Amino acid sequence: MTRGILALLGNHPNRSQANRRVDANPTPAEILRAREDAGLTQQQAADLLFSSWRTWQNWEAGERRMPPAAWELFNAKLRARKMLDAGEISAALLRRLGLHLPSRD
Repeated sequence: MTRGILALLGNHPNRSQANRRVDANPTPAEILRAREDAGLTQQQAADLLFSSWRTWQNWEAGERRMPPAAWELFNAKLRARKMLDAGEISAALLRRLGLHLPSRD
């Protein structure tokens, strides 16, 4: 009985590896390049997403796939930080938008 249920679950689109859109997830090389281009350590990058250092390490190593939403948020925060540094946006506006940028320490 349990075996039959597990077989059905394997065909569910959210569980089947064949039905996942791999192109929606960044590659480990893209993740590494974005972090290094931003001049961030793995811990600093993880802090931007409220994730752990180990999670970030897994994404860069290819042990886990970074969810597209996390990738989008990471890139949005990097752009927001650049805009803040350039004086194109204020910290108050970022707070009103709900974006938290931890310190770079």
